[in-house]
Amino acid sequence: MGKRTMLKISELKKSLKQLDQKELIQLVVDMSKLNTDVKEFLATKYGGEEVVNELFNKAKKKITNEFFPEKGMPKLRLTEAKKAIADFKKTTGDDMKVADLMLLYVEMGTEFTRSYGDIDWNFYNNMIVMYGKVAGACEKKEELYSLLKDRLYSCVLMSQGTGWGYEDALCEIYYSISWVTEEDDE
Repeated sequence: MGKRTMLKISELKKSLKQLDQKELIQLVVDMSKLNTDVKEFLATKYGGEEVVNELFNKAKKKITNEFFPEKGMPKLRLTEAKKAIADFKKTTGDDMKVADLMLLYVEMGTEFTRSYGDIDWNFYNNMIVMYGKVAGACEKKEELYSLLKDRLYSCVLMSQGTGWGYEDALCEIYYSISWVTEEDDE
C-alpha cells in the first residue's frame, strides 16, 4: 500500500491545539500566501461586504468573457463559467449573489445564441439546468424572486425563436415558480 499523505481532521486538530496563538497566526498567513482560494475565503470572512462585492464582480466578468469577451472571439467554455459560479459560492456562501451569477450565465447564453445562431443540445441543456437552479432558489425565497423576476422573464422572452425546445423549457420552468403572477409578465 502507498504512503498516506493526507492528515485526518482529528490529527490536524490535535496538532493545531499544540500551537500557540503566534504560530497559528503564522500558519494561517502562510496558507493564505500559498492558495488563492484560502486567501479569498479569509478575505470574505474578515474583509466584509466590500470583498464579497469585489469577488462577485470578478465572477461576473469571468462569466461574461466566456460569451462576449472584451477582445477576441468567444471561447464559450461553459465549464469555466460554471466554475466561476462554484468558486464564488464556495468562497462566500452568498446564496443571493450566487443565484444572480447563475441567471447571468443563462442571460449570456441566451444572448449568445440570439447573436450567433443555433448552437447544440448540450449548450441549451446547460442553460436549462442552470435556469432551473435559479428558479428553484427563487421558489425557496420570495425575496430572491422579487429581486430577479424581471430578468427571469426577460430570459423567457429572449429565448423566443431558439432551437431544441429551449423556449418551451424556460417557459415551463418560469411558470412553475409559485410566486409568478400575471402582473409579472407585463
